[in-house]
Amino acid sequence: MTGTPSVDLAEQTRIVSRLAAEVPDTGLAGPTPCPEYTVGGLLGHLTGLAVAFRDAGRKDLGPTTDTAPDPAGVSLPAAWREELPRVLGELAEAWQDPAAWTGMTRAGGVDLPGEVAGAVAVDELVIHGWDLARATGQEYVPDEAALRLSHAFLLAAAEEEDRGGGIFGPVVPVPDDAPLLDRAVGLSGRHPGWVPPSPP
Repeated sequence: MTGTPSVDLAEQTRIVSRLAAEVPDTGLAGPTPCPEYTVGGLLGHLTGLAVAFRDAGRKDLGPTTDTAPDPAGVSLPAAWREELPRVLGELAEAWQDPAAWTGMTRAGGVDLPGEVAGAVAVDELVIHGWDLARATGQEYVPDEAALRLSHAFLLAAAEEEDRGGGIFGPVVPVPDDAPLLDRAVGLSGRHPGWVPPSPP
C-alpha cells in the first residue's frame, strides 16, 4: 500500500453514525453478513475499532491498539447510542492530521505503516457500513473517496492472498462491470446480494 493517499474519514463516519442511529433496540439480535456478529455485536465491534484506530492515528499506543480483535469478546456498551457517534467523530478527527498517515503505528496488536493503518480504518468503515445497512434494511451510499480507497486496499489484499499472505476469506466473484461497492464487497468475502434470512 506504499503511496496510499490520505482520505478524510469525516463523511464516512457520519454515514455509519446515521445508519447506527436508525437501528431499533428490537433489531440488535438480528443477523448480519458477518456470521460472527449480530447487529448488536457489529455495533460493538464498530465502537471498539473506532477507539483502536483513533488511538492508532494519534500514535497513542497502548491497550486499545495492542489487543487483537476477538468477535467472541465483543460487547455492546450500554450507552452505545451516545458513545459510537462520539468515538467515530474522534476517529475522523485523528486521521485528519497528516502525521497520522506517516511513520509507524499499531492496531490490533500489529505494527503497521500509518498509511496502511489508515486504509484499514477506511475499509472497516466502508464494509461494516454495508454490513449494517444490509442487516437493517437501510439504503447505503458510502463516501466515494473512502469507497475507492477501500476497494484498492481489498484488491491488494486479495492479490496478497493469492500469494499465500491474505487476511480475508475467499473472494466472492463479482462481474467486472458491477458497481464499485459490489466489487469491494465481493473482495471482502461477502456476497453483494446478501439479505437477512426470512423468519421461520
